[in-house]
Amino acid sequence: MTRLLALLLLLCTAAGAHAAGLVASVDRTRLSLDETLELTLETRDAATFGRPDLQPLDELFEVFDTRQLNNLSNAGGEAQAVTRWLTTLRPRRTGYLVIPSLSLGDWRSEPITLYVQEARGSQDGGALAPVFIDASVDRERVYVQAQVILTLRIYHSVSLYDDSTLSPLQMNDALVRRLGEPRTYEKDINGVRHGVIEVRYAVFPQTSGQVEIPSQLFSATTVASGDDYALRGPRPGRSTQVKSPSIPLQVMPRPADYPQDAPWLPARSLTLVEAWNGDPDQVQVGDSLTRSLLLKADGLVSSQLPPLGAPGVDGLRRYPDQPGLGDEISQNGVTGSREDREALVPTRPGSLGLPPVEVVWWNVDTDRLERTGLAGRSLAVAENPLLEQAPLAAADTRQPAAPARRVWPWQLSTLLLGLTTLLGFGLWWRARQQPAVPRSAPAGPTPRSLLDDLRRACQANDTQATRQALDAWARQQPETLADMAARYVPLSDALDGLNGALYSEAGQRWQGEALWQAIRTLPPLQAPAAEGEQSALPPLYPR
Repeated sequence: MTRLLALLLLLCTAAGAHAAGLVASVDRTRLSLDETLELTLETRDAATFGRPDLQPLDELFEVFDTRQLNNLSNAGGEAQAVTRWLTTLRPRRTGYLVIPSLSLGDWRSEPITLYVQEARGSQDGGALAPVFIDASVDRERVYVQAQVILTLRIYHSVSLYDDSTLSPLQMNDALVRRLGEPRTYEKDINGVRHGVIEVRYAVFPQTSGQVEIPSQLFSATTVASGDDYALRGPRPGRSTQVKSPSIPLQVMPRPADYPQDAPWLPARSLTLVEAWNGDPDQVQVGDSLTRSLLLKADGLVSSQLPPLGAPGVDGLRRYPDQPGLGDEISQNGVTGSREDREALVPTRPGSLGLPPVEVVWWNVDTDRLERTGLAGRSLAVAENPLLEQAPLAAADTRQPAAPARRVWPWQLSTLLLGLTTLLGFGLWWRARQQPAVPRSAPAGPTPRSLLDDLRRACQANDTQATRQALDAWARQQPETLADMAARYVPLSDALDGLNGALYSEAGQRWQGEALWQAIRTLPPLQAPAAEGEQSALPPLYPR
């Protein structure tokens, strides 16, 4: 037990040391003698002070300025301090150079190997433009759907403002992926130091034949030189535009000796690995195993990779999962990956053989057909004691006679359900016979009661009560009081007498008999004559 705890403590200490150690990385591993590269040293140890010792670099490199960056990173849900030192280096000679191990306190970084080529000057040896652009591809002959790396380098011997833009690369007959963010470094050309902006693309031609990579436009504002602008605020600039050359590509079709029934996979390298969740050598009937097949191809995107399904096996149930697709993008291109997972459940004991898995692909570096696969595997499935005891237990339960169930509670519940159903149907039938909206007696006074009120007010010679009763009676008539007075003169005269009595001193001597007689003798309102309506229509049988 003590040895186990000591081993765990040693492993935790080693893991912590790796997490808090000094990690070295470079922006690229191939460059020219007249180019610079950026070395990054990173540590996550917040208790470390000072700067890394860069003296071992002086023998093989020219060391320029070093910048220190401090920030926080979220690792495993916890905030962690990260310190980086960025140093610009220029190699002193060509060939394979090794950035030696650098130290920071007790930590040491791993060495890094570089390849430095001869410097490439200008072709004509003449003066170069302040800003120019160059384009190149890693291969001019490429197979259809294979990857070709396009590199754009913008050189500038003058300072540029931050408003520089590069037109996007768009091709109708090719798939284009940008490889990371632009890189910046410096290069000496004919003794003049130039800043370099490098942008890389992965291009996948989709049709064979002659394909052209179009030119791209770079726009920027150059900073004007001279000291006389220093006292006038920001320096003025001049807008400049340069265009990259277009590059023709010879896209070759799929080779004739490639299998016709296999998916076309032109790649630089391809790997196939297998992983298991559970022990495939110790499995019983009913156990679940998860098998994962991971396919990675350098120079292909994940959408080009085929599924890795295997034929069915008798006695083995398969439950496939959704495939996991991913693309790893670096300066060297795209590496696509596809992971197919499935759950395997054996249904019988014995030996179950899994067939081999093979992937056919074309190596674009060696220009030949290759096959990558996994050997077949045999699963030795054992009996499951838990599944064997289940039928025996079921058989034992069937031996004693089961007591007879009482049936009358079910009959009673069925009878109650039938009665409630009949009751509900009867109530529904009775409600259906009733009118949808019950008739209610009209609210308010009737025309007969209003006429009686008017008669009593007129006989009492009460001008105010007569006027109120007259207005209430007229509101229930098909025409207004003015219309009735207009077509019946006695009513008009009686109304004039009533109005005169209401607004004069003679109101106390008003007699309502004349108004009541006019109301009683008021002729009814007649409907329009049918003959008048018919006369407006033309005769059916004109003479």
